Amino acid sequence: MRKIRIFEHISLDGVIQHEEDENFKHGAWTTPYRTQAGLAAVTEAYGTGFDLLLGRRTYDAWAGFWPKAGDSPIANGLNAATKYVATHRPDGLDWVPAKYLGEDIIAGIRDLKSTDGPDLIVCGSSTLTSLLLEHGLVDEVILIVYPVLLGRGKRFFSDTADARELAFVSSKATPTGVLMNSYRYVGALGA
Repeated sequence: MRKIRIFEHISLDGVIQHEEDENFKHGAWTTPYRTQAGLAAVTEAYGTGFDLLLGRRTYDAWAGFWPKAGDSPIANGLNAATKYVATHRPDGLDWVPAKYLGEDIIAGIRDLKSTDGPDLIVCGSSTLTSLLLEHGLVDEVILIVYPVLLGRGKRFFSDTADARELAFVSSKATPTGVLMNSYRYVGALGA
């Protein structure tokens, strides 16, 4: 059975948004904190063999970047991974190998999770992340926490989501104050 592991780059106030729009002007907010030590920690946490579980917007954004990113352990791993895409538009999955999860996304993820294979890494994909947590399909949450307060932007967890409990596993710090905190998913809070 595969594990589902969520990785999120997140501000202290819970913002995960990276793309700029008319209401969010801080698209490159993680850039000043990037270090080789941080990259090495993320690469190590991903592991050497993994597949990706992505929402359509994240898949499209990454498909426009990672195939052109050059030779690096993280780019090579992401490009080689099978990308399982939660989408209602299965056309245009050109960043391969890529697979459509089907019309019933939760059933598709349950079926995929029950197979043998590498861990499934989820990055970005905030709508998908909320669904995975709601349905208890997550095994681990890795929050890469930056020492910034952004005030507004897309959040890790929506205001309408039910409370969830996580158990602390480990923490690593980078020289710029970024913390990579790992948690095991427990379930509904107070269950």
